[in-house]
Amino acid sequence: MAEALSRMGAVVVEGPKAVGKTSTATLQAGTVVRLDDRSDPRVAAAFDLDPSLILTGAAPVLLDEWQEIPELWNRVRHEVDDRGGQPGQFILTGSSTPDDQARRHSGAGRFAMIQMRPLSLFESGHSTGEVSLAALFEGVSPHGYDAEWNATDARTQLAQRIVVGGWPVNIGVPVETAARNNADYLAAIREHDLPRLEGRDPGTAAKVVRAYARVVSTPAYETTIARGASAGQSDDLHVGLDATSRDTVRRHLAALERLRIVEDLPAWAPPLRSSARTNTAPKRHFVDPSLAAAALNVGWQPLAAEPLTLGLWFESLAVRDLRIYAQRLGGRVLYYRDSDKLEIDAVVELPDGRWGAFEVKAGTGKATMDTAVANLQRLRAKVDDNRCAFLAVLTGGGVAARGQNGVCVVPLRMLAP
Repeated sequence: MAEALSRMGAVVVEGPKAVGKTSTATLQAGTVVRLDDRSDPRVAAAFDLDPSLILTGAAPVLLDEWQEIPELWNRVRHEVDDRGGQPGQFILTGSSTPDDQARRHSGAGRFAMIQMRPLSLFESGHSTGEVSLAALFEGVSPHGYDAEWNATDARTQLAQRIVVGGWPVNIGVPVETAARNNADYLAAIREHDLPRLEGRDPGTAAKVVRAYARVVSTPAYETTIARGASAGQSDDLHVGLDATSRDTVRRHLAALERLRIVEDLPAWAPPLRSSARTNTAPKRHFVDPSLAAAALNVGWQPLAAEPLTLGLWFESLAVRDLRIYAQRLGGRVLYYRDSDKLEIDAVVELPDGRWGAFEVKAGTGKATMDTAVANLQRLRAKVDDNRCAFLAVLTGGGVAARGQNGVCVVPLRMLAP
């Protein structure tokens, strides 16, 4: 944020509620204006008389929840111009994106955009940080051992990290308390935020969210989610959803995206040597896998006992962290799947075209690792470029090393930017 303020007139920080946007921005701000607090006289005046009144004060001026007054976007843009493009004038934070995207097209050259997500394992203190994603791109071989990893309790450790999630409020609290916090968080989204944006009843929103949770880490189409939502798999949800209501699901997913609660993973389409066709459907992910556990009311004990679900949600945990680490490098995270049934869980691509591929495996058994290595080698043989920086298996814990086959093994609990 400090770097962005040093070069742009305004910085926009977006992300889901409770990830620390306001707290972080306040550390940089000279003036703080909370636009969802109508008791502030400047906010009341902005709503009733003149929104420009809230742009005054020591810079940078933090406009918290700026989407409460959407026309502020253009007012800030003009103010930046009037101040000669001087950097560090405004910080805008928001937990939802206004639906009128047209008002945001004129921000080029004036606004820096920052996407803020829940804490990674490194940020929350659950990764040693001994292996750097940036170093992997520079050809540095990973080396080390996760001393706190216990093969006997590996499933328990992973399940607890997934259920707790990366929410700052959950740092240092018992797993069961964190799970209740996450359930309350999701209930607030379902009962208040989704109906406010979508105009539908909370029961329908609950069914869609639960159906989405069942397809995390898969490229499920909206029709699949609609069928899951209409199945009525929970007795406490009494609102029906027609199996053909794809439009209902689409509207709810759009609202969840605007709230930054879901963040689907795009497909990667590299140049191929083969005639295989790449998949284009996105993989489904919450911004944090703990929301899947909260949506389905799954505690860490039953999750640890379900290897398939644990594996899918661990993949989602890995995608969350890779997105955070890649963002620092200016990169993006995608996945690969083609008509030859080859699937790679995550590909990190940098602006210069270099890429690295990860297979994500919660277990470290020989058969599992051999399959992951073979898949990565198949991908490298298929892609028609010379920009592959590394291939790696991202595991739940254990050893970090580069094998004789050239494929790295990296525990997620040792990874950092």
